[in-house]
Amino acid sequence: MRVFVTGGTGLIGAALVKKLRARGDTVLLLTRRPDHAKQIWGDQVSVVAGDPVQAGPWMDAIAECDAVVNLAGEGIFNHRWWTRFKQVLRDSRIKSTANVVAALAKAPRRADGSSKVLVNGSAIGYYGPHGDEEVTEDAPPGADFLAQLCIDWEKAAQAAEAHGARVVLVRTGVVLAKEGGALPQMLTPFKMFVGGPVGSGRQVMSWIHIDDEVGIILFALDNAQLTGAANATARNPVTNKEFSKTLGRVLHRPSFMKMPGFMMRVLLGEVADVVTKGQRAVPRKALTAGYTFKFTDSDAALRDILAR
Repeated sequence: MRVFVTGGTGLIGAALVKKLRARGDTVLLLTRRPDHAKQIWGDQVSVVAGDPVQAGPWMDAIAECDAVVNLAGEGIFNHRWWTRFKQVLRDSRIKSTANVVAALAKAPRRADGSSKVLVNGSAIGYYGPHGDEEVTEDAPPGADFLAQLCIDWEKAAQAAEAHGARVVLVRTGVVLAKEGGALPQMLTPFKMFVGGPVGSGRQVMSWIHIDDEVGIILFALDNAQLTGAANATARNPVTNKEFSKTLGRVLHRPSFMKMPGFMMRVLLGEVADVVTKGQRAVPRKALTAGYTFKFTDSDAALRDILAR
C-alpha cells in the first residue's frame, strides 16, 4: 500500500511511519522541513516538501497513493489559548484537512477502482466534559472550544466521502509514550517525590498506549468496513487519581501530592480544562470491528513504556 502521511514527524506520526515501513508499505511523508526528515528517515520514505495548511504542488502526490493518514495539527499544549493561538489550532487542522480532501477529490479511486481511504485525526475532546458517564462514538458533541474544533475538523474530513473516499475519524485520547505527549510531563513531579492527582482526581482519563494508537490507525487503513468516527482509547479508562496511584506504584514514588485545579488554571489558562475535566470514552467501534488491544490495563501499559 502507498500511504501519504501528514504530521509524520510528530509523536503518533513518527511511530506510524515506522510500523508502515516495517510491514512493507511505501510512505510518502509531507513535511515543511524536508532536509530534517531526510536526516531521520534517509531513503526509507519518499519526502514531499510542503505545508499542509497551504495548497501547493505537494497535493499532486496524493494521486499516487492508496490511502492518506492526516495527522497534521498544532499541539494544543504548545501555548496558552489566546485568541490568536486558537486560530492557529483551527487553521493547522481544518485548512490542512480541506487541502487533503481537495487533493483526494481529483483522484478518489485506487488503480483497481476501489475507494481510497482517508484516516483523519480527531480527539475525544469532541464530546466535551462528561464526568463519569461512558461515551461511545454515537454520543453527541460538546459545546466548548475543543469540541467545536473537533466538529469542524471532522466535517472538513467527511467532505471526502462525497468524492467516493472512505473516511475514518480517529478520536484519540491521552496517548502514553516515552518519546512525548502527556506522560513525560506527568513523570517530572513523581520523580521529584511530589506527584499526585490533578484537581479533584475524579476526572476520567481515557488513555491509550502508543502501540494501540498506531494499531488502530493501521486497522482503519486495512478494514474497508470501518467508517466514520472511532475512539482511539483503551478499553478501561481510569480516574486521574487511579492513574496517579498506578504511576506512583510503577515508579516506586509517592502519589498523594495534589495539584489544585485553580493552580492548573493559573499556569495553563483555558487549556487546563483538558486536564481537570475528562470523558470516559470507550472504543466500541474498534472492538466491534475486531481490533484486539495489546494493552487494556494502565499498569501494564506504563510498565511497558517506562521499560523501553
